[in-house]
Amino acid sequence: MSEDIRLETPLTRDKVSKLRAGDTVKITGIIYTGRDAAHIRLNEALSQGEALPFDIKDQIIYYVGPSPAKPGNVIGSAGPTTSYRMDGLTVPLFEQGLTGMIGKGARNSVVIEGMKKYGAVYFAAIGGAGALIASTIKNSTIVCYEDLGPEAIRRLEVVDFPAVVVIDSKGNNLYETERAKYAVEV
Repeated sequence: MSEDIRLETPLTRDKVSKLRAGDTVKITGIIYTGRDAAHIRLNEALSQGEALPFDIKDQIIYYVGPSPAKPGNVIGSAGPTTSYRMDGLTVPLFEQGLTGMIGKGARNSVVIEGMKKYGAVYFAAIGGAGALIASTIKNSTIVCYEDLGPEAIRRLEVVDFPAVVVIDSKGNNLYETERAKYAVEV
């Protein structure tokens, strides 16, 4: 078993180019949150020619809607949400410099082609491990869209956030290669 790759943000395209599907990483630095409703607003801002509410270049968006924090905690449970909901809203963010996404589940061919074109990577976080993931989040600040509640965009400071590179910037897709490896003909 290989060692985890220590990955510090910002996630530059040079760093993205060195990641391969199957790599396990521990991410340290700043990442942003955002789900469906926030992605719709980001896309609306772009279609109206407005600047995004934060500099998305070389950033990672984590698809999560964290639960409220218990007293004394930075954040509540913070497990990944299903990524396909953002598929139709992702490529415009690549065009603005987004280089990483964290979620769970497969991505469509439009997103994968966009990743190859713009140099981005897709990480999977472990579903059902929201409390474990929350323990890697050291600070959480709402950046914008506070009215969306748990779907507001947050700036998270993380240390050793665990993830797996599922789709790399060449389009290598762990969901496809591993499924084929273990398929049994009946």
